[in-house]
Amino acid sequence: MKNPRNILNSFMGGMKEVSKTNGKHVGAFMNFLGTSYAAEELDVKFKELISVAIGIYSRCDYCIVFHTYKAMEAGATREELMETAMVATAFGGGGTFAYSVTLLKDSIDEFEKDFQ
Repeated sequence: MKNPRNILNSFMGGMKEVSKTNGKHVGAFMNFLGTSYAAEELDVKFKELISVAIGIYSRCDYCIVFHTYKAMEAGATREELMETAMVATAFGGGGTFAYSVTLLKDSIDEFEKDFQ
């Protein structure tokens, strides 16, 4: 079983470590993310839900965990996240469903208490 908190911490720690040698690259990517996720026509929560769907569809552990956390930080509920996952499953089939009922569910369970 994958631990969502460990995956999130590993990702954030890895990004910090790589920033020491490739700070311009990490900074440029983070600037792009900041620009892309700024609330404009779509609010931040909606953009994070889109990201969760794409993460599940592409079966990227780090994407699922990070964007689940960010979606919940932006106010997404368990119900919204799971509905997002079912839309992604309509496109991605069994593998996407498997990530929805395991890593996404476990991420919600883990991070829910952070936003209560």
